[in-house]
Amino acid sequence: MTANADSHPHAHSQGKLQLDSKDFQEFRDYLQTVAGIDLGHNKQYLVATRIRRILIDYKCERLGDLTRLIKNASNQDIRQKVIDAMTTNETFWFRDTYPYLYLQKSILPELAAKPGSSRIRFWSAACSSGQEPYSVSMIVEEFIRSTMGRSEIPAEIVATDLSSQILESAKQGAYDRLSIARGLSEQRLRDFFDHPAEDTWQVKAKVRQRVLFKPLNLQDSYLLLGKFDVVFCRNVLIYFSADLKRDILQRIHGTMKPGGYLFLGSSESLGAAADLFDMIHCSPGVVYKAK
Repeated sequence: MTANADSHPHAHSQGKLQLDSKDFQEFRDYLQTVAGIDLGHNKQYLVATRIRRILIDYKCERLGDLTRLIKNASNQDIRQKVIDAMTTNETFWFRDTYPYLYLQKSILPELAAKPGSSRIRFWSAACSSGQEPYSVSMIVEEFIRSTMGRSEIPAEIVATDLSSQILESAKQGAYDRLSIARGLSEQRLRDFFDHPAEDTWQVKAKVRQRVLFKPLNLQDSYLLLGKFDVVFCRNVLIYFSADLKRDILQRIHGTMKPGGYLFLGSSESLGAAADLFDMIHCSPGVVYKAK
């Protein structure tokens, strides 16, 4: 804060929050430690915009006051609010299209044809408000219908996110008009949603039942997740440093069954973990197959 802002304790409530560089660095370091989020040096405006409300609610005059608060072990609620505010929850139905087409046309037929094939397991890492895991569940449902029920494949989709608040919302599977408009066809809206209220559409129970939501920080252990046939880790690695990205991809590889499939975001790559996977061109897009 500037001296001027200090002399007016509620200056930031008027939208004039300024961040002292030392306070900003301390906040950056803390966010990197607890959430792995690698904020650039030029992200002061982003931070100020996203946490302004929290600063006001908790009567923090400077960013440093907030950092001290969230470092205190007893302030878990505030810490979660800050993490929720700083992790973007921008998401779409069937984002980029090609992962879902490849899943439907190639991966599901292959897995369903395996002799004695057991339950097919998916992991949607950083699932945000649920559009990705529910999209996967709809594809599974469409595949079952396309085979006239002959491939009644048991499937489980584990959906994880750092934000417990966004997971609570995702579990309900209820979306407003704006959320529904992003990537969902009229046909799928009719097939897979109930319309319980004027501005609410809810994912049908059959689609929701395949999805198991769990809070998970990607820096923590994955041991309790089990093994997966397909992993979606899309548009999240961009927030991490190169070292942390390599570590996460290595540990994701450890959760995958031999020959399992990994989808990254369309602008993301394996980087230093390229030796763990073979690249398959979906045209457009790519999928990675665990070695």
